[in-house]
Amino acid sequence: MHKTLTCNALALLTLTLSAWMTPAHAIDIAPYSAQTLAQKQQAGEAVSLHFHAKWCPTCLVQEKAFNTFKGDATVPGTLLVVDYDQERELKRQMGIRAQSTLIVFKGQEQKHRSGGVTDPQALKTALLSAQ
Repeated sequence: MHKTLTCNALALLTLTLSAWMTPAHAIDIAPYSAQTLAQKQQAGEAVSLHFHAKWCPTCLVQEKAFNTFKGDATVPGTLLVVDYDQERELKRQMGIRAQSTLIVFKGQEQKHRSGGVTDPQALKTALLSAQ
């Protein structure tokens, strides 16, 4: 009996420690695809759209800030980078009038929308609005 209790306690301790030591998922940054957006929204996950133009200085500053969140487990979800110059239909559907727009969703619900924001803390706060 004592040996069984010790084995069970050891198994529970191992399971607890492995769960505690498993890092939380940090934000995933990927190119936009309609399929990925639909999958993330249907699953009720945090997913954001960054309408990015290569020629836009504001977008480049935002991109740098977003890249600093890659290893930060406090910023979960997926950031999809939308090619502002190519995704005309998506821009029309979402009412996007300017590059450097960020839209944050939790599932299908829009939680945040902003444009031209470059402050890293403000961008992080926006991404966290989907939690």
